[in-house]
Amino acid sequence: MQKQNILFNLDDTLSYCNRYFNRVISEFADQMITWFDSITKEEIKQKQLQIDVKAISQHGLKSERFPESFVGTYKYFCDLTGKEKKKDEIQYLRELGFKVFEIPVEPIPHMNETLQRLKEEGHELYLHTGGDQANQSKKIAQLELATYFEHRIFISEHKDTTALSDILKTIKADPKVTWMVGNSLRTDIVPALEKNIQAIYIPAETEWQYNVVEVNVEHTSAFLTLNSLQEVPDAIHKHIQEHAMSTYR
Repeated sequence: MQKQNILFNLDDTLSYCNRYFNRVISEFADQMITWFDSITKEEIKQKQLQIDVKAISQHGLKSERFPESFVGTYKYFCDLTGKEKKKDEIQYLRELGFKVFEIPVEPIPHMNETLQRLKEEGHELYLHTGGDQANQSKKIAQLELATYFEHRIFISEHKDTTALSDILKTIKADPKVTWMVGNSLRTDIVPALEKNIQAIYIPAETEWQYNVVEVNVEHTSAFLTLNSLQEVPDAIHKHIQEHAMSTYR
């Protein structure tokens, strides 16, 4: 089998992530309505999402951005309703936001088996994850991902086409045998197709709205949608076989 370069996203591709953020956001909304009885939970969640996503262009995927979106939402509704801003309440919300980064990471089903199989088949595995160095490194250590990726790990605070392009240059990857596997249409799939490498989209159980975009990219590379992580090896193997047969003809 022809060796492939396979880049994996981490959050909600190899390990759960959104479920923990959603849990903390719900806790945040529950607390907020005890202070703002005229505001609904949905209004609170929508404003938090708006502030969080807006901050990405400036701060990227740094962890601090998420707790500050709680503080920003609180201040917004204080201004809207005339409520006094209290330092202890702001501190409480900031600590609540950081709590999500203390939750032990949990692998997606069949993570180890999938990565082990691809490794044994001789493929070169890479990890390309978005976030800050400290938190992503902690997750990588907890999941023992160096077993499969060794030093081939890239952490990008701004995970986009430029970041992917830099990685592809670093690893000197042939686009024809290079893949990106991830759950984010915005940060995994669109950049992969823009660089004309193969893309495998595995929808997350629940998706962060920031990740949902239209895929309108002209490309000649493969673009597959799978239901689960464990389908990846067979899908790649099938693509290699079909490509080999078309070349032979």
